[in-house]
Amino acid sequence: MEKFKILKDLIKFNTIKDKENKEIIDYIENVLLEKGLKTEYKGKYLIMSTDKEAKLGFLGHTDTVEYIDGWDTNPFELTKKGNELYGLGTADMKGGIAAMMDAIIETDLSALKQGIKLYFTYDEEINFGGIYDIVKTNEKFPELMIFGEPTDNEILVGSKGLLEIDISFNGIKAHSSNPEKGKSANMNAVKFIYELNEFYNKNIKKDSNENYEVPYTTMNVGLMKGGSAKNSVPANCEISIDFRIIKNEHIILIKEKLKELSNKYDCIISIIEEIQPFLNQVEFTNKMKTANFLTEASKVENSTRIILGAGPVTAHEINEHITEESYKKLVEQYTDIIKKVCM
Repeated sequence: MEKFKILKDLIKFNTIKDKENKEIIDYIENVLLEKGLKTEYKGKYLIMSTDKEAKLGFLGHTDTVEYIDGWDTNPFELTKKGNELYGLGTADMKGGIAAMMDAIIETDLSALKQGIKLYFTYDEEINFGGIYDIVKTNEKFPELMIFGEPTDNEILVGSKGLLEIDISFNGIKAHSSNPEKGKSANMNAVKFIYELNEFYNKNIKKDSNENYEVPYTTMNVGLMKGGSAKNSVPANCEISIDFRIIKNEHIILIKEKLKELSNKYDCIISIIEEIQPFLNQVEFTNKMKTANFLTEASKVENSTRIILGAGPVTAHEINEHITEESYKKLVEQYTDIIKKVCM
């Protein structure tokens, strides 16, 4: 087979916002059917497997982020410069998908004692739509799952959780010359944030887990919008806060505090996203290195999860690329895992 042929073919598909979702799914299915795998489900996402019950799974998302001006090469053409391979999705994560497929092609499937299952999802970059669709079917994932996000060939065995909330504050509009006639939604929001931050510093931030690069649960007030004019008491205010969580207990404590504050400050709290952290013990590595970013691994429960992909990590960057050496090493890493788990 032509060098890097699968990766080259995958890069050609414009899967920004899943534009050519059907085309890339058809391509992946055809390549793996030729290898002897069977299709378990095909729609916007694809599930394929070998003929034995799966102990090992691979998962990759086919969509990419949008690209912006400034690329030195065609984003939809795999371009080699020295030992670097350029193209939209080379790192995130068509490189991971291609390496999975190459590892399967290089494996003698007739020698497997345990089966392999492959998942190819969509809409990871915006809403995690593909993995949500699979989870809703009560899919029984294999005992060990590999996620091909870019890690520069390092095995990552965990990820922080996420608690993301939107809060709406209600006030009474009045002229600023007589503010006592009104009720400031902005001031309520400020007081709310102050109390929540005090609670966070005293009860949440003090806990630590050195397996994470930022070893504590973080709090960030990302958005705040309120009022309609400088000379009016604001009748409404909206804020968005996210916590990156190191332990499940923190989610419980924060939600309890939010309920208390919502009653005190006349506001409505909406939980937009709640994802539990995970940290696995994995026999392939003694290191307990974790991801600073959320992946589909956070949505797959009851499996040991590894995040492992090519590098350097240039996801979402102009001139996204990986190195030839990293790609070849990744194929070897996936192949070794197949041998250890399935043979």
